[in-house]
Amino acid sequence: MADAPRGNPQWRGTAPLLLASKSAARRALLEAARLPFEVVSAEVDERAIEAKAVEEGADPAGVALTLARAKALAGAAAHPGRLVIGADQTLALGDEALHKPTDRAAAKAQVARLAGRTHELHSAVAVARDGEVRFVCVESAHLSMRPLDDTAIEAYLDAAGDAVLSSVGGYQLEGLGIHLFARVEGDHSVILGLPLLPLLGFLRSEGFLL
Repeated sequence: MADAPRGNPQWRGTAPLLLASKSAARRALLEAARLPFEVVSAEVDERAIEAKAVEEGADPAGVALTLARAKALAGAAAHPGRLVIGADQTLALGDEALHKPTDRAAAKAQVARLAGRTHELHSAVAVARDGEVRFVCVESAHLSMRPLDDTAIEAYLDAAGDAVLSSVGGYQLEGLGIHLFARVEGDHSVILGLPLLPLLGFLRSEGFLL
């Protein structure tokens, strides 16, 4: 739970936003913007939702958007009258979507596949209240990982530890993961999993911010 440290004179809402996400990076983005918010649980079957979306023809960006909508709606169903933010991010290497590695071996395999290549991060945000999705947006970033040999990958995994299991691709760009990259193109908040500028624009248009 966070209450916008030091307050925000631009905030015009009567209650804090609800963030339906466990992501520390997303919490940090909202805190840095000094938005009042609380973290809530929104349990959804992500793999089942993803499988259905893919079956219906969704690309990785569409999958991220579908999951963000589902999380926002699940949070809104549990908290009537409140504005709920749902977010999700997918990583695409060409036409293939990757998922969070389950162990160190899987993380090593992902980093090895991404090394020397450019992949895309698709970050989606949805805002819902009382069963209605009020806002959706998905934005993308392009990240080029530098060539890495086995020694470099092992050294990175040793240094990063269990953090490599907490994000798709086996890296966190805001931490040691930055050392893996040669070029990054995209908004910082999109890379961290929450398109913040479009979200702020929506909140202003609805009178929650000046």
